[in-house]
Amino acid sequence: MACAAHFYFPPLLSHYSFLLNFRNFANSFPTLYGKDFNFSFMKKKVVVGLSGGVDSSVSAYILQQQGYEVIGLFMKNWHDDSVTISDECPWLDDSNDAMMVADKLGIPFQTVDLSEQYKERIVDYMFNEYERGRTPNPDVLCNREIKFDVFMKIALSLGADYVATGHYCRKGEIEKDGKTIYQLLSGKDNNKDQSYFLCQLTQEQLSKTLFPIGELQKSEVRKIAAEQKLVTADKKDSQGLCFIGKVRLPDFLQQKLKSKEGKIIEIEAEKNIYNTETPEFSNKKEELEFLSRKFEYATEDGKVVGKHQGAHYFTIGQRKGLAVGGTPEPLFVIDTDVNENVIYTGQGKNHPGIYRKALFIEKDEVHWVRKDLAISADETLKVKARIRYRQTLQDATLHQTENGMYVVFEEAQASIAEGQFVAWYEGEELLGSGVIS
Repeated sequence: MACAAHFYFPPLLSHYSFLLNFRNFANSFPTLYGKDFNFSFMKKKVVVGLSGGVDSSVSAYILQQQGYEVIGLFMKNWHDDSVTISDECPWLDDSNDAMMVADKLGIPFQTVDLSEQYKERIVDYMFNEYERGRTPNPDVLCNREIKFDVFMKIALSLGADYVATGHYCRKGEIEKDGKTIYQLLSGKDNNKDQSYFLCQLTQEQLSKTLFPIGELQKSEVRKIAAEQKLVTADKKDSQGLCFIGKVRLPDFLQQKLKSKEGKIIEIEAEKNIYNTETPEFSNKKEELEFLSRKFEYATEDGKVVGKHQGAHYFTIGQRKGLAVGGTPEPLFVIDTDVNENVIYTGQGKNHPGIYRKALFIEKDEVHWVRKDLAISADETLKVKARIRYRQTLQDATLHQTENGMYVVFEEAQASIAEGQFVAWYEGEELLGSGVIS
């Protein structure tokens, strides 16, 4: 069934033609609404990424109240019919909601088509990573590659001073050695803090970014939206993939990664592989390599308990989707082998195969938001770190080497997955991040 529009929405433009057309649209906007606005006076101009959700809607309202010249821009990120598996068109509904918010606030609005860039930078990358048996984070990539790169460049080319989003995080500024340093700070709403998703931002990107709702609680954001009678006031937060909407990831992956039947192997927690004594180390590097090592499994180490349709559909720590019953405790994925198409599992969330004390980041995957605090080879730094969104921050120590960085946790961590991001903090400030190797 084809997508049906319930409201008029502005035409989609490639980001090339968009620049010229939108500039003319913005200039003619005052006459369209019968108001005598002058867009040349000295207001700071902000392009808001209006997503059709309540957070970006209230962000636009707050900026307007603070005296900024606000422009709303909706990003259409996906329309590849070859992987369409739902009759729903969430992007169209979101675009219409964003347009109605812009109309309510009396700000210019347009939709820009970034689907080509999304496919190249996010979707193709995701498929390649899963095919390799890794677990990418599309939300972090979306922010790094699209919202704060492609989208930001479009906004700045329109003459914008800033780009604003509805993320629950904050930006700070300090002076150091005569230079302005920008800080990425966690949001005041601990339940909604989204700083982790922005862990790959740079100083240049932060300098041009505003986070209007970072000081607010989610309940306060909804209250503001209701008071202003914004259509998004009671709208539920989006679920599913950041670029597709209401689609489950396994279903999406099956469109490109062919199913292939394989074995599910259960490894007993009492296996000798988990009882290795800590050896004597001749140097620190040997100890770090030992702590961050993955357990190596072979099919003869366990017993076949079921079948699956593709090891690349699963990730470490996963419980759902195994379809294996009859065990005293639920089975969890402890490793995948995409080359042999085997999934290794263990019973219970406390199975030793789930836990590791340390992880490694390749040298070129280490990213510092605060480059002025970056450590050099053989240096260490005590931090708080997390390996997934909403995980409670954990005590850890960064160990920089010539080949990359080790992150050693005080307590062993569950489900450290290759391809995911680890982010480290000092207090409320996110200092840096890296892709888990």
